[in-house]
Amino acid sequence: MSAYAHQMERAFSARSLSSRGGSELGSQYAIESGFYMTSFAAMIFIGGLVTVGVLLITLLISLAVMLQSCQSRNAGVVDEFLKLNDDYSYCKIFNLHAELNGLEADEFPAICKGLAIQYIKDGQYARDINFTMGLAESYFGTLTSQGDGLDVVLIDIDDIFTSSPKCTDVLMDRIDQSWCTDCIQESKHLRQMLTLRLFMKLQTSGWSVILFSRKHEGQRDVTTNLLISAGYRGWSSLIMRLDDEMQMDSREYLSRRWTIMQKDGFRTTGLISSRMDALTSQSLGKRVFKIPNPIYYKFEHHTESRNIQEI
Repeated sequence: MSAYAHQMERAFSARSLSSRGGSELGSQYAIESGFYMTSFAAMIFIGGLVTVGVLLITLLISLAVMLQSCQSRNAGVVDEFLKLNDDYSYCKIFNLHAELNGLEADEFPAICKGLAIQYIKDGQYARDINFTMGLAESYFGTLTSQGDGLDVVLIDIDDIFTSSPKCTDVLMDRIDQSWCTDCIQESKHLRQMLTLRLFMKLQTSGWSVILFSRKHEGQRDVTTNLLISAGYRGWSSLIMRLDDEMQMDSREYLSRRWTIMQKDGFRTTGLISSRMDALTSQSLGKRVFKIPNPIYYKFEHHTESRNIQEI
């Protein structure tokens, strides 16, 4: 009986070792074939994946919204830029049309008045008039006067200043304060300074300089005093309207004077003005230079015309 019990114990021990060994082998197989996690760990893992997915979707949506916003802003900037260019092009053509046809100041669109002031405030007018005067100085620098006093350059003094304080006062009353009166005055000063510099260089080079105005002969003394106070000396002649010329169109008046000069033997080498009546009249000479003309000159010209008629 003891021998049988001993044999049974050995058999039981063998099965126990065999079972334990199989269990260890099975656990090892599970580890080698993948990883094992509890259900709680799996839930955390899946939750993390979902959170990452939600964050990625949110990020994509945010990027899409930002991109659309940028496109909208850019589209707005482009539209505004195109509109500004269209307004500028329209006013540029309208201004030329107005000068050619002698339109009155009240006929100018409001948008053109605003762009004209912006043209001055942005410094573009200063650059343009500097370039124009530079071209004139370079041109006359390549020529030589014959020295007989008959080679003349004509300069429009109505471009330089008004000859009557009343004109200036009326002009300023017609300009709204938002129009930047300071920058307008600065642009006038720049125009006067550059014109005087060109005048002095022409005289130094031996050219005879004839100044002309559309104003009545009765304002000669006032105009002469203003020219002297501005630094002008030694001009060859100052042309102003006679009584019988007051009813003439300004283009006709100027053409008449140029023709008389030609008959007197003068050789017109160049003409400098911002106004189309002078630039499109007859007998202009070899070369004309158009000074840049912001829209407010139309106000000035319109005001002066009324005052001339009142004399």
